[in-house]
Amino acid sequence: MALRAVRQAHPRIRWLALTSSPDRLELLRQAAVMPLQGNLDRPASVRRLAGLGDRLLYLAPPPTEGWTDPRASALTRALRLRQPLQAAVYASTTGVYGDCAGAWVTEVRPVAPQTPRAQRRVHAEAVLRVWGKATGTPVAVLRIPGIYAPDREGGTPLARLQKGTPVLQAQDDVYTNHIHADDLARACWRALWSGAPQRVYNVSDDTQLKMGDYFDLAADLYGMPRPPRVARDSAKQQLPVMLLSFMSESRRIDNQRMKTELGVRLRYPDVAAGLRSGLPLP
Repeated sequence: MALRAVRQAHPRIRWLALTSSPDRLELLRQAAVMPLQGNLDRPASVRRLAGLGDRLLYLAPPPTEGWTDPRASALTRALRLRQPLQAAVYASTTGVYGDCAGAWVTEVRPVAPQTPRAQRRVHAEAVLRVWGKATGTPVAVLRIPGIYAPDREGGTPLARLQKGTPVLQAQDDVYTNHIHADDLARACWRALWSGAPQRVYNVSDDTQLKMGDYFDLAADLYGMPRPPRVARDSAKQQLPVMLLSFMSESRRIDNQRMKTELGVRLRYPDVAAGLRSGLPLP
């Protein structure tokens, strides 16, 4: 999603994209992106990446199990085979901060991952930054919250509202953070050309909503019933573990460094504006 938006905004740049799926090769070509077939889970297949480009946008997630990210290690080993890059950007997650009890979070806050998923991201960040220092490649780390995109299936709260999935009652609720995919693409682009070496940037919009209020807002925009509210104890019995993990961490992401240092101007400064952009015109 981010690569497509960046490509559309800057058509003169020659983009290459690594994919492990043969089905995506033609889709990438149609987007004027040169596809490279390889798999980070098979390190030998990505050795030829070295020397093919001068900037790296790394969007691949870690594996779904374990405490480390061997994919990040495989990529950096391959890239060491040639000269350093001019810049690299790694798309991480704000989940590395763990639960902050609703406090405002800047980039100087120490990481405190509370799930294996977040710990894998911490490991990947470290791998990329160590590689950057060793090779002289400036690495910018983007810590990203929930990404939404009204023009993408599953990119909005609509499906969850249709299922009637409950949210927490007000006294148990947690703050949630978001970024529109188009604004994320802008941040990726700016970081590739303006990111400071080994610098971390929070990439989030200006929304200050708790999770239940976010789904209430979405329901009102879509003309749907608001989701039921339940106590945390009840939620533990009704909801899957993955969803509960998101309901166990509360933080408000400070995005001033993104705005002042990268110069990102949000097209969708809050989720209300972003979700409305996907609604039919009246």
